[in-house]
Amino acid sequence: MATSDPCTANGVVIEGVDLCPASWYENPEYQGMDSYFGDNNPLSKTVGYLVVLGFGALFSVFTTLVVWLDQRFLENASITSEHFNTAGRMVKTGLTASVIVSQWTWAATLLQSSNVAWQYGVSGPFWYASGATIQVLLFGVLAISLKDIAPSAHTMCEIVRARWGKAAHLTFLFFAFCANIIVTSMLLLGGAATVEALTGIQYELAAFLIPWGVILYTASGGLKATFMASYLHTMIIFAVLITMITVVYIKVYSSDQIYAFLDQTVSYSDEQCAAIYSTDGTAETTFFTDADGNKQMACGYVSGNAQGSYLTMLSGDGLMFGIINIVGNFGTVFVDQSYWQSAIAARPSSAAKGYLLGGICWFAIPFSLATSLGLTSTALMLPINSGEAGSGLVPPAVADHLLGDAGSALILIMLFMAIVSTGSAESIAVSSLIAYDIYREYFNPDATGKQILLVSRITIVCFGIFMGLFAIALNAMGLNLGWVYLFMGVIIGSAVIPLWNMMTWDKASGKGAIIAAWSGLILAVTGWLVGAKIQGGSVTVSTLGTNEVMLSGNLIAILSSGFIHYVYSKFIDPQDYDFATLDENIRLVEQDLSGLQAEQQDKTQIRRAKRWITRRGYMLTFVLIILWPILSIPAQVFTQSYFAFWVLVSIAWGFGSAITITFLPLFESQEEIGRVFSGMLNYLMCKKGNAEEYAEDEPVKTVDEPEPAKELDEEEPVKEAEAEAPAAEETA
Repeated sequence: MATSDPCTANGVVIEGVDLCPASWYENPEYQGMDSYFGDNNPLSKTVGYLVVLGFGALFSVFTTLVVWLDQRFLENASITSEHFNTAGRMVKTGLTASVIVSQWTWAATLLQSSNVAWQYGVSGPFWYASGATIQVLLFGVLAISLKDIAPSAHTMCEIVRARWGKAAHLTFLFFAFCANIIVTSMLLLGGAATVEALTGIQYELAAFLIPWGVILYTASGGLKATFMASYLHTMIIFAVLITMITVVYIKVYSSDQIYAFLDQTVSYSDEQCAAIYSTDGTAETTFFTDADGNKQMACGYVSGNAQGSYLTMLSGDGLMFGIINIVGNFGTVFVDQSYWQSAIAARPSSAAKGYLLGGICWFAIPFSLATSLGLTSTALMLPINSGEAGSGLVPPAVADHLLGDAGSALILIMLFMAIVSTGSAESIAVSSLIAYDIYREYFNPDATGKQILLVSRITIVCFGIFMGLFAIALNAMGLNLGWVYLFMGVIIGSAVIPLWNMMTWDKASGKGAIIAAWSGLILAVTGWLVGAKIQGGSVTVSTLGTNEVMLSGNLIAILSSGFIHYVYSKFIDPQDYDFATLDENIRLVEQDLSGLQAEQQDKTQIRRAKRWITRRGYMLTFVLIILWPILSIPAQVFTQSYFAFWVLVSIAWGFGSAITITFLPLFESQEEIGRVFSGMLNYLMCKKGNAEEYAEDEPVKTVDEPEPAKELDEEEPVKEAEAEAPAAEETA
């Protein structure tokens, strides 16, 4: 490639451009490309099938082995319906945090976060991370409240039924299923698009096969097996995250180089961008914009950003995305049964701390990953078009550019870990809702544990198949990951505040909750459709997906329902509910009291934990969405040193979270791990018990020696000592 004026790449002179995009110096073939992947797949279909199907089989074997070891050497009972859906209600802080990180790491966390970095610059990763962390922090308040007032619950809808009755139960079942379907849709939309781009496996086939990796081990081991697998998923995700951060900012580039490249990207005029993104170096053959004049590639001035720079938090569109993100994710946490299920599974002393720690550690994944891969995509001006970015293909493109096939494989594995971890949590959540809130509630009130277990497993299989088909239908409708991500709050946002009030406000009305949830949904959808018509002139997938229209629908959903429920409960139908009676209306299937004994239900300890999480949850929420952005305003467009500090924070947060989430669960479970290994050793030696028990026992002469004889042996040294004493006197 020529590096002198004018810019020349691949034998083509770029009209009016002196300095070529940074990536062209590394790969001149990028000139003239209107998409990064096109019809070229960096990995073979064999690799795709190996990851999609092989990892599913691997985790099935792993979780089956873990469950067997748990039963065999830790003396845990065989899987009951209670244990299948609650994991015994005794999960510790580290594993709770790991599970929260795992199930909150969607395909969108890895893919959409880099898409908004590609669009808005440094503000995108920040608003994605902070806007989706505060919900987990605040849900810790509900998690410890659940331990206080409804410790026997299996699902959030059981609590709704116990407090507000059948009509409210059916209403919130609808919203719960919507949340599960939307989250799983995003997993498959992003996952299938990435698998197709990297390996060439047809989209429809990938969308259908991916759920089977989840179905296999989730149906066999239940919630506890899912938790064990989630820990492994989280470790792998953080390992790839650390690798990508290191490659971008330490091995290949530095923060100063990325800063300079980002400045170069916005220095080009629209005419120069048109020439750069063309087939022959002239504006006549450009593909920089589409027929409507919308930018298709990352080049030039960033609309809505201070000085048109990627290096600023002063971004109108970035802030708008942040608000949409905050509202939408309140719905996908507070209305998603999987988060309630994790709270149910945690021991009371771990529930609050686990959610707080999980939220803090999760922040690093979108923030650190998108600050590295997302910003690098625009800094290097890789030929990633808006369609690819919207489908979540920014991370795999950058990884492929930096590391070749190895980078593509790492992103594919990382993505699959995110899909199966969240997918398994969603599958268990749906199976619990079907088994407890539909089957037992309306079809078989006297259902046995075996029947509940069977229904749960059948549901997991059926839901996986349904979601594969549903993702194919969404893709056929022209909906991608980014569109569905912005849309989720419109549908489920109206259920958020009524559910919060149910757990924390004694005056919350059941009738008011029903009216608020349905009214909020109707108003939100109406406002969303009207907004698209007013702004775009017609109602299409494209006009419905703009930031302004999505923002209006999201805000109407959550604010209108909150207002309606407050007014109805305060002035029309105020209640005076006694929370002490709530748990009495929830029935266990089997009398499995794991996690429900008196020592786990110390009300003083639980209320102390509630005060602890409430203070810290609100404080961190204030820091992440108000204080941090305000402190970054004086910087305006980042200086080189300010950006270096920003990158340093992202690297330190990533490494700190990886260390915490990897080693804390092992540290907390060292006793159980030791018992398992000693039990395995004794099993191989044909002994019973564990090594510690043998170490404490005195050696015996024969295996069949009776117990009294053993006691006699223990007394013999004493008798011998008594006999020796007179002998010593005689000698004297």
